[in-house]
Amino acid sequence: MSARKTLLLCSCDQSQTFSPEQLKIIAGAEQVLSVDNLCTDDMKLAAEHLSATNDIIIGCGQQTALFERLADEIQDETGHSASLYTIDLRDRAGWSAGDAKPARIHAKQAALLAAAQLPQAMAPIKTIESAGICCIVGPTDRAIAMAELLKDDLGVSCVVSDGGPIQLPSDAYDVARGQLSDASGALGGFELSFTNLETLNPAGRGALRPEAVQASAKSSCDVLIDLRGTQPAFPAHHKRNGYFWADPSLDGELERIALTARERVGTFEKTVYFKLETALCAHSRAKQSGCTRCLDVCPTEAIFSAGDFVEIDSNICAGCGSCAAVCPTQAVKMTETPFENLTRAMDTLAKTYRDQCGENPRLLLHTPAGEKAIQHNARYGDGLADDLIALGMEHVDGIGHAEMLAALAAGFSEVLILTDADTDSAALAPQLALAQAMIEGAGQARTRLQIVTAEQLSVAATHSSRTGDPVLLVGGRRDITRVAVAAMAPSDAAPIALPLGAPYGAINVNADACTLCLACVSLCPTGALGDHPERPEIQFTENACVQCGVCESTCPENAITLQPQLDLSKDALNHRALHGEEPFECIGCGVPFGVASTINRIVEKLEDKHWMFTNSDNVQLVKMCDNCRVKAQYHSENSPMAAGTRPRVRTTDDYLDS
Repeated sequence: MSARKTLLLCSCDQSQTFSPEQLKIIAGAEQVLSVDNLCTDDMKLAAEHLSATNDIIIGCGQQTALFERLADEIQDETGHSASLYTIDLRDRAGWSAGDAKPARIHAKQAALLAAAQLPQAMAPIKTIESAGICCIVGPTDRAIAMAELLKDDLGVSCVVSDGGPIQLPSDAYDVARGQLSDASGALGGFELSFTNLETLNPAGRGALRPEAVQASAKSSCDVLIDLRGTQPAFPAHHKRNGYFWADPSLDGELERIALTARERVGTFEKTVYFKLETALCAHSRAKQSGCTRCLDVCPTEAIFSAGDFVEIDSNICAGCGSCAAVCPTQAVKMTETPFENLTRAMDTLAKTYRDQCGENPRLLLHTPAGEKAIQHNARYGDGLADDLIALGMEHVDGIGHAEMLAALAAGFSEVLILTDADTDSAALAPQLALAQAMIEGAGQARTRLQIVTAEQLSVAATHSSRTGDPVLLVGGRRDITRVAVAAMAPSDAAPIALPLGAPYGAINVNADACTLCLACVSLCPTGALGDHPERPEIQFTENACVQCGVCESTCPENAITLQPQLDLSKDALNHRALHGEEPFECIGCGVPFGVASTINRIVEKLEDKHWMFTNSDNVQLVKMCDNCRVKAQYHSENSPMAAGTRPRVRTTDDYLDS
């Protein structure tokens, strides 16, 4: 929005109050006007300013569609309409519990208004083509009924799973019999596999005759409708665009599906929700398995292994953000709600609220469905607690430990997450447990981070409103996590033990088993492991370790174990020796090479115990560097490279004497 702004506030029939001058400053508005019924009696005021040149901010979210239609009408009539932005100040702030403090309400309104003006990220868009080729699988009666509903809009093929009678063949759709065995893809690109497939010949009288049975067959389609009544063909099937699954327990499913499915033809825009940097991925190295965190949490199976890194199918990805929340190297970043934008919004909300009323607020993270619960609670219940600021996002299952800790670091006294379903809570549980372990290890109460229900939104804070000074939220997820926990913990805090699988920790090396082959060093994807330039030694930088496990799976001696923990001391930022030995000095030239214990162990195992090293000086070769070993072998009497005595060169005299 431009610098010239007009702020329109509505008390909603005098059911809420404002601090107009305070909001004028926060919005950077040229003028602020407050009325009682902007959507009815005072509609002319909205129309007047929408016809003007200033950008318009309306503090009402409920009637957004009404004001947008009004702006469109003015645009059609006059050829000009002011830029319009609406924000919900009523349900999220104005309508709070009866004992709410006006100072807190006004501070929350100011915080919401300040955060609403932050620049939003623009996610890239891709196009998907659908020719409307539709495959319906299921029992005969339901499949044919669905085909009759869609035949005029889509190109339909039915693969029925039983032997039910088909009364009359239709030229509007094809029919075959078979069993769906596998499915992949999304709208515009489904790939299907069938077993025992037999096409039905419509020619002749009587029942349709089956053709030869194919033990296996493959096909493709743009839209897939699953009426089998069994488990869906895809995990998180409701997030798979172009796939429709009929719940056998519900009535009217065919009509509901047909209403939406017939619209899945044409060119569609799809958001590319992620940005993947494979160079940062710690999934694998040299076929040694490592981090699989994103693969483990993806609800749609859009992520798959591609050797040393993972790949993500943008057609399948639903943008939940779970992968970015658990990725320890930031190889995956979300484009719709980047971590940096989210932390900036948190910082703005907390700082504005604190500046206005001198207290620390609590944060509520919610989805669009959660927003409806907030609106219902505001109108028919007590409304949000006056210190609880709501921040909406598309998916809460993409909230990771870093986001939770960033909110605490910004100055929020608690972080509450309103989930839509049990599946969201299950996805959040590991990240919540990790963040709670960190703050508990720092001496804070675990209840500062929690998942809540809609019934808990009106509960006032029971803790002290002061939680310490906020910290600067700069850097990536790991940087902010470390700074946030360090700000809560005492300066001499011991390393905090973390749950198994945490992306922070140390590495323990069994010195008795380690041979210092340095295989772990060569394959470490983050550079946490290194070697010493002058002696055999494994060096380790704990802050860089993501506990991917590549070193553990690589070690031929099984000498490495992972230890999940968060070390807040400066030692974690510097490299330290995990295990090292003195090098062996070549008996020929004195140059250090190899590991002394390894050379001595080899000599001990071979000397006078192997036929090649019995009654010979061959064991001395083991004690030499590469250069000296080659020279010794070349000059040895038994050298395999010796060519014997060179023949004397014949001269002219030799020929004359003969």
